[in-house]
Amino acid sequence: MKILLPDTMPLNPALPEGWEAVTVDARAEIPAEHHDAEALVLWGPSRTHLTSAVENLESLRLVQSLSAGIDGILAAGFRQDVVIAAGAGLHSLTVSEHALALLLSLVRRLPEAREAQARHEWSTELGGLQPLHPADRVTTLIGAKVLIWGFGEIGQTLAPTLKALGAEVRGAARSAGTRGGFEVIAEGDVLAALPEVDVLIDILPASEQTAGAVGVEAFAALPDHAIFLNVGRGATVDQVALREVLEAGSLGSAAIDVTDPEPLPADSPLWDAPRLLITPHGAGGRPVGADERIAANVRALVEGTEVLHAAAR
Repeated sequence: MKILLPDTMPLNPALPEGWEAVTVDARAEIPAEHHDAEALVLWGPSRTHLTSAVENLESLRLVQSLSAGIDGILAAGFRQDVVIAAGAGLHSLTVSEHALALLLSLVRRLPEAREAQARHEWSTELGGLQPLHPADRVTTLIGAKVLIWGFGEIGQTLAPTLKALGAEVRGAARSAGTRGGFEVIAEGDVLAALPEVDVLIDILPASEQTAGAVGVEAFAALPDHAIFLNVGRGATVDQVALREVLEAGSLGSAAIDVTDPEPLPADSPLWDAPRLLITPHGAGGRPVGADERIAANVRALVEGTEVLHAAAR
């Protein structure tokens, strides 16, 4: 039995006896001699690679994505009997780390400090004696009210770190309850909650239901001093509305790691929006625990047990 691994990252999963691992070019068609593969791992595949897999891998039983989002794979046309597993959880630590870096950069005004440094200016506005909780901006996470919209594995990984730094953290998800020891409100209650929120963190997946979820109404509901972060998916934010509230001064600051489309066109007005920090989808990009996930799901395939994070089809 054969599993195809992508050449886009080093992988060496411990496979059951009788399995052969072959590394193939994730940007090219799958060679004919490997059309007998029963499992396929995807990480940054090209459209050509995906199409080749759909059309030629007749013995395929498992597609293991190392990405948390698998919309493109689900839409590629694999047979219904092929199990498609997401890489959910493989990016929780790295995305949480990046989100924290973005948030602290805005809270501590590091972009302005870098600009002052470029001017060789020792900014008395940024340094020296400062109020802890000024009315017009968030200057510390101590006591800050944080709402994480999309409270899955990444949100539940990030939340304890924010709490340890003094923030009051809640999540928002499809249904209310408690997850990982944190209060979670229902998505239908988000707009009503936003006027009391200091930091809104978007970790929503892309779907028809979440398209433009953070838009005119959400930005209008947030306080003028609020900080907005998006480390989820670009399509979940109305980017025109985001730029307009930043230009109007009715949003304190924002940082986004994802845009719609990607890459963000060079002539997009979003680049020049004030108090906006943009990173080029760099929060993830390095799955943690990929070998272990691949090995576990191949074993599940062999043993007939439940595949981790298998998509409903």
